[in-house]
Amino acid sequence: MKKAALFFDVDGTLIDEQTKIVPESTLCALKQARENGHLVFINTGRTSCNTLDSMKHIPVDGYVCGCGTEIIYQGNVLMHSTLTKEQCRRYIQVIQECRMEGVLEASDDLYFPQNSSRFPEIEDIRQRMGKAWGLGCKKYIEDGGFIYDKMFLLSDQTSDVVKFIEEVRDDLAVIDRRHGSYECIQKQYTKATGIEYMKKYLGYDMDQIYVFGDSSNDLAMFEYATHTVAMKEHDSVLDPYTEYVTDSVMNDGIEKAMKHYQLII
Repeated sequence: MKKAALFFDVDGTLIDEQTKIVPESTLCALKQARENGHLVFINTGRTSCNTLDSMKHIPVDGYVCGCGTEIIYQGNVLMHSTLTKEQCRRYIQVIQECRMEGVLEASDDLYFPQNSSRFPEIEDIRQRMGKAWGLGCKKYIEDGGFIYDKMFLLSDQTSDVVKFIEEVRDDLAVIDRRHGSYECIQKQYTKATGIEYMKKYLGYDMDQIYVFGDSSNDLAMFEYATHTVAMKEHDSVLDPYTEYVTDSVMNDGIEKAMKHYQLII
């Protein structure tokens, strides 16, 4: 069998969303795949500051971070794209005007509102990231003057989401993550562009590419790849592009899928 490159989403795919655990079966499957000569990549919407340290226990060869905006392979940064200084300044103003709140994500830090957010999810992220990794503690969104890669935003009935999308549409793709949450990414980058970059870099063909995911922000890589694996609990938007549905992550779903494709024994 040809050597393959395997690209995994994180939450709900490698990590169980309820327990925050990576099952032993998953760790063993990834280890065996690498021993068989396959390459393993995490392909995540998280930027690298929220990926490398928190996932160093997962055996991988590289990372596609920030929905394709940063690629790291064997410890080296192959590419990294940020928003411009002017874009960063303007989008903060637009977020405030449209009464949305969220997290601005850079490769080296996360930026939160200075005051407590009216959205409990934002405060939960702030507490977890600050306590575990010291992120989001040095500077606030209102301070400005920093560069970031992407945004995760929340809205409610007081927010003007239509205006926000109109204001950013020339530069950003806005992914609806359901329940009033939105992931905003540089328009020319997706999880799929990150895979395409690595495919060309490695000299692989499409039949050597396998993707694993569960959520709507995995859609781009499911549309791109031929070998697509959806977890048992997945967003229905992936269904038209799914080649194989595996079990849940805690019920050895990753191991079962890799055995199905004979990537491991």
